Amino acid sequence: MADSPAADFPITENLVRTLLRNAHLDYAEEPLSLAFAGWDNEMWRLGTTRAVRLPRRELSVPLIDHEQLVLSRIAALLRPAGVQVPEPLAAMPATEPFARPWSVVPWFGGSAALHQPRAARTAWAAKLAEALAALHVAADADAPANPVRGQALQTRDGAVRERLAMTVFPPRVLAAWEDALSTPEWPHAPVWVHGDLHAGNIVVDGPHLVALVDFGDVTSGDPAYDLAAAWIVFDAAGRREFIAASAHVDADTWVRARGWAAAIAVTLTVLSDDRPDYAALGAEIVAELVAES
Repeated sequence: MADSPAADFPITENLVRTLLRNAHLDYAEEPLSLAFAGWDNEMWRLGTTRAVRLPRRELSVPLIDHEQLVLSRIAALLRPAGVQVPEPLAAMPATEPFARPWSVVPWFGGSAALHQPRAARTAWAAKLAEALAALHVAADADAPANPVRGQALQTRDGAVRERLAMTVFPPRVLAAWEDALSTPEWPHAPVWVHGDLHAGNIVVDGPHLVALVDFGDVTSGDPAYDLAAAWIVFDAAGRREFIAASAHVDADTWVRARGWAAAIAVTLTVLSDDRPDYAALGAEIVAELVAES
């Protein structure tokens, strides 16, 4: 995996410890270690049951704001389905010496589904469908707005066709996109949309779905954007389970979902020169689209 871009504000153990102490949190002295430094945020494990989530770039500050705004509501939606989300245990505002918001969140046992073979993911495909059914309800009026995720596919047609022209794709990829464009738009009120639902943001423990994480791109709109997981996450067997467990989803929404999967595959394929892991995911999605045809 390629390295993440450098943080524009270096985050150190001493800084995180200072923030915890300044916040007068009961667990401020628990063991602390860097768990993950991504493109946008860093996760520092705190003791055995918590983590500290901090934006490492100014551009990612809104993502923490979004999570602090809505994750308690989303946690309440998904709790009956038995799926967790990183609802902040402490949502801290920007204060010196770190003038950015940050959060203490639960630490989930298990690992990212990205490390599971696609064939193994069928075991929890129905549970993911159940979780998304719980999530995809009418969103609140103050839901974060995203200009791409969850919006009408027509708004991305120019960008997708430009990227399609950058390399050679199997005809099925363009066909999936054009089928989606010709399908009626989402006719209902905007629903909550995770906005970045791939295997790296799904926590599993063997055959069990544990949590959905990284809600920085949470928004409202067409659930088809999340339902593209049928191709992004699963193989043919898992996709059948996922779709069968999503009986409430109509045929038009699945066509749009497949179109979004094609668009995401194209984007990952042509814009991931520095991220071979993303390029590989793009190739996997293309293979799923082609195999289905």
